[in-house]
This record gives sequence, C-alpha cells and structure tokens, in this order.
Amino acid sequence: MTYRLDKITIRLKNDEAGINKINELFEDIVSGKIPLIHDSNGKLIEGISPISEYSNYESDETGNYDLSVIAADKEFIFHLEKLADEGVFKKYIAKGADVNEAAIKAWNQVWNDDEIQRTFDKDYESTVPDFLTKDGKAHCYLYIGI
Repeated sequence: MTYRLDKITIRLKNDEAGINKINELFEDIVSGKIPLIHDSNGKLIEGISPISEYSNYESDETGNYDLSVIAADKEFIFHLEKLADEGVFKKYIAKGADVNEAAIKAWNQVWNDDEIQRTFDKDYESTVPDFLTKDGKAHCYLYIGI
C-alpha cells in the first residue's frame, strides 16, 4: 500500500530554533522522508508542489505561528492568484541564486513595506528551485493577507 500526506503542520517562532525546524522539515519533504510531494514508496508525484501556509498567528511575525506545508496542485496556485487580483492578498516576487536567497529577498520586501496592513490570518509562500525555472534562478512568490 502506498500513501501520501496532503499537509503537515508545525508550530514555531521566527528565531534560530524555528528556522532550523523549517530547514529540517523541507529537507525531509524534498528527500521524500515525509511523503508530501512523493508517495510512501519515494516516487515523486507529478503536478504537486509544496506551498507553505502561515496561520494561527499568536500576534504578529514576532510571535508563534503554524507553518503548514500543503501538497498543492495548479488549481490552488490559480486560486491564490485570483485572490491576489481581488485584493485579498498582496503578492511579492523575488529571485535569487537559491531558494533561501529568493525567500529572504521576498520576506524583506514584506517587512520593509510600510504601506501594507497585514491581517496575520493566513499567508502563503511558493518557492521554486533554480533547476525548475527557465532563467536558472530560484523564485519566491509570497501572498500576504491584507
């Protein structure tokens, strides 16, 4: 019997221990140790991408929150795009040499945006590694609830 998860959630904070938990979680997902984008036999599932969902904020970005990694299909991403077009989310895009650099650049845009009124309800992040892009750079797309 094979199986796969649809979502995995951890509770953390934006500190060194929290960042280490995030890195470990993504290593386990990408390697197939956690069957989110792979099935339980280690086979990569086509058409599925890991999307991070930030929710259940204790306060703001300085407090505890839930990070859920969702096995998302293209329809989920199209839905996020539609909600961004409708003004539910503000979209931020950044490129980098690797996924960490792209994500840091995108989050810095959010943290330096003095005009945004964040809801701290739900935010989403889609990070695409450099080997999957046409320009050879990693891309990070953030959808921040406003």
